[in-house]
Amino acid sequence: MTAVTGTSENLMSTIATAHSPDQPAGEQPAGAGKRERVFAAINRADGYLKVLGVGWLTPLLKMAAGDSPKHQGKELWQLLGVPLLAILLFLAAWGALAPKVQTSLGAVPGPAQVWEQVGTLWQAHKDERVKEDAFYERQETRNAARLADDPTADVKLRPYTGKPTYLDQIWTSLQTVFMGFLLATVIAVPLGIASGLSKTVSAALNPIVQIFKPVSPLAWLPIVTMIVSAVYVSDDPMFSKSFINSAITVTLCSLWPTLINTAVGVASIDRDLINVGRVLQLSWPKTVFKLVLPSSLPFIFTGMRLSLGVGWMVLIAAEMLAQNPGLGKFVWDEFQNGSSASLARIMVAVLTIGIIGFLLDRVMLALQAAVTYSTNR
Repeated sequence: MTAVTGTSENLMSTIATAHSPDQPAGEQPAGAGKRERVFAAINRADGYLKVLGVGWLTPLLKMAAGDSPKHQGKELWQLLGVPLLAILLFLAAWGALAPKVQTSLGAVPGPAQVWEQVGTLWQAHKDERVKEDAFYERQETRNAARLADDPTADVKLRPYTGKPTYLDQIWTSLQTVFMGFLLATVIAVPLGIASGLSKTVSAALNPIVQIFKPVSPLAWLPIVTMIVSAVYVSDDPMFSKSFINSAITVTLCSLWPTLINTAVGVASIDRDLINVGRVLQLSWPKTVFKLVLPSSLPFIFTGMRLSLGVGWMVLIAAEMLAQNPGLGKFVWDEFQNGSSASLARIMVAVLTIGIIGFLLDRVMLALQAAVTYSTNR
């Protein structure tokens, strides 16, 4: 009985302490509300961080806010530690196995040799920019001297025609893929909307899509080249023919994922939503922009992401085949060069292509999260 009484007294003492006059019942400890707001903000930001590919920042932020280091440490290990460990194991295996494979150009380069070529290509880019600056400076000096002798002299500033550097090739490829992707989107989205809204249009487009979707860019490129050469004739063209050839090839090969996903997204819209538009007597453009597009945006962006990935792969193949400026031409030139550093430079290009492809997908995913409800809520 004494034990029971003692236990009851301890319990009552604990309750009295928890609900003392200084802290009324139901009131949170000082600072608890602020802490909860901090964690709520971190949880809201988590979706955006994952979209940007830096979701591992969330455990760090939570630990900084006072959460359990043990629990968040496990999350950090899964999100950052495991991927980093996998990359390190890959690099170790690459470095160990590469010297054992002998080619006509010598042993396959390991990570150290590839990284060395990254520095070499960067230095070559800086050296080329110095030459370009010196070229324009000499022109300006000559033109200034001519104008000093004859103010009415006709002076010209000639463009620099030096060899494009590796970074120049990357920029050229990015411009080309975005042009092709933009053209593909402009064509595919309206056709996809029409196909999703009309069974007749869908039936008409379906055989065309099924026939041309599997066609390789290597088959399209000769046709595109001949047509562009015949049609795109100008004494002062805005774009070079090589740029147009590559961009149209990208368009022809990358528009299908966007078209198909747009059609599926529009066709899956609740019919009651369309009926509401009819009851409200909305015009066809208003129905599309107010009802159809907002409801099908997740599907459209999924198709656009796929199209951009396909377009990037297609572009490299097209540049290699047609010898158009860009990363594909860089790879082919290094293959034909056959120097001791060529294989390492080709690997630099391969890694660059992969990293850019990943970043392009991240950009599209971030854009999707910014304009659609389902991704970022």
